[in-house]
Amino acid sequence: MKKTVKKLDNNVVKALTLACESFKQDISGFEWLTHTADCANFPSSLVVTCVFDTNDSVQMALTHSQDVAMRRTIQQQLLKAGVLLKDVRRNVCLDSEQACLAEHNGDWKARL
Repeated sequence: MKKTVKKLDNNVVKALTLACESFKQDISGFEWLTHTADCANFPSSLVVTCVFDTNDSVQMALTHSQDVAMRRTIQQQLLKAGVLLKDVRRNVCLDSEQACLAEHNGDWKARL
């Protein structure tokens, strides 16, 4: 990994960590988040997956528009790190441990 790519990834991780910690405190059922990206097509290829405990928790977040607030927070934190997302709705998705367990036997690497 090139030095500039590594620095950019570190900045993305720091930004997402800040967002993650606030979600853990404020959003019921939220557990963790992760990201994937293709360095050659960054930031368009960046996908942030916000993981909840159950499908019901995901649905509750959607019902109460917490997904909108989560996307806004992620976008703001990434912008502070120098990453501008054109359409944050494409870059952030919600998922659950329950769905991963049912569909991929809990293998997040395969799911992502």
